[in-house]
Amino acid sequence: MVVTQNNQVATKAMSYYLNSKNHLDPGPIYVRENGQLHMVNLALDGVRSSLQKPRPFRLFPKGFSVELCMNREDDTAQKEKTDHFIFTYTREGNLRYSAKSLFSLVLGFISDNVDHIDSLIGFPEQIAEKLFSAAEARQKFTEPGAGLRALQKFTEAYGSLVLCSLCLRNRYLVISEKLEEIKSFRELTCLDLSCCKLGDEHELLEHLTNEALSSVTQLHLKDNCLSDAGVRKMTAPVRVMKRGLENLTLLDLSCNPEITDAGIGYLFSFRKLNCLDISGTGLKDIKAVKHKLQTHIGLVHSKVPLKEFDHSNCKTEGWADQIVLQWERVTSEAVKPRETGEPRTAAQHFYGKRARAEAPVKCALADTHGNSSEKLQFYKEKAPDCHGPLLKREAVSSQESKKSKKRAFEEPEKEQSNSSQSSKQKYVCLAVEDWDLLNSY
Repeated sequence: MVVTQNNQVATKAMSYYLNSKNHLDPGPIYVRENGQLHMVNLALDGVRSSLQKPRPFRLFPKGFSVELCMNREDDTAQKEKTDHFIFTYTREGNLRYSAKSLFSLVLGFISDNVDHIDSLIGFPEQIAEKLFSAAEARQKFTEPGAGLRALQKFTEAYGSLVLCSLCLRNRYLVISEKLEEIKSFRELTCLDLSCCKLGDEHELLEHLTNEALSSVTQLHLKDNCLSDAGVRKMTAPVRVMKRGLENLTLLDLSCNPEITDAGIGYLFSFRKLNCLDISGTGLKDIKAVKHKLQTHIGLVHSKVPLKEFDHSNCKTEGWADQIVLQWERVTSEAVKPRETGEPRTAAQHFYGKRARAEAPVKCALADTHGNSSEKLQFYKEKAPDCHGPLLKREAVSSQESKKSKKRAFEEPEKEQSNSSQSSKQKYVCLAVEDWDLLNSY
């Protein structure tokens, strides 16, 4: 805006304009004076502050960019919104929700953070079992690292309640993948490691001598490529320090051909042993071994297979039985063969090779009911639980013989008693008139 009049008129016009309520920003104001344009300095008149409007407040600095994200809400946050309620349907088909109890909410929160628990020692067993089930339902024990820490917290506090019996028969892949988890179990009473091909130097065989497994009473090590060195290592704590597998009552070392007569000598330290199976081992002098076992620890050779070695008594039992089954399922799915073998067959045709016949892995347990004459199974005579079918038959036969003798002994007694009774009856039946009649003759 240019004002061409004198200064007084321009000043009045400008003051009027500034004092008006409704006005727009006119921009810079110029005044022509003596043929030249001059910009009016409003600060000199004290009206510059009323003319300029305050600048709008800038929320973000220059160069700030915003990305619009749709439908990216976190799943955990969405789950937390609905996890506090139980949704059910009525008979009419209406959706009804009810709030969960405070105990359920707290149990779910602790199970989500179970790996951060310091200790569960002294915690009630009933609530601990529910906490274990809740953590298992959330698959907390399958998480790498955190699952092992959570499992150790439970095994340290509850021992045999988590797992009292573990059967890993022919599960060598589970042992290799979950070795640390298996070593965390405590106070096991039955452990079946048959057909796992462990060998003498395996870490799990060394763990058997640990104090945490001193409660094991039944141990199955059938077909594990063991030798005299492995047996010596396994029995060393018992022979030297009277620790380790001192409570062992049943031991299966069958189908280990590297175990010789010298290895059997290490077993004499198991004083509580009631049942022993050394079938399929590399024994040279079987008669001498039988005599030593009978003289040292009182084990007698059984002529028939014992029922204790049929591998039906040892099963996975405890809170963590479903976790072990899940381990087996995951490992079995990981080694499944491909459905189509077209690339392999094409390569075989190209190189002129014959198709390889893949024989299924057969465990030595399949020959359990083989020839009974080859079995070298021993039992202790004083232990009633380890008496096999032979002793039952002998007991039955002895009872029958006793019954037959008793019957044969009772029959003449019955005849004599019957004859005496009949004579007595005849004598009693004669009256005075009868005697007089007999005397008359």
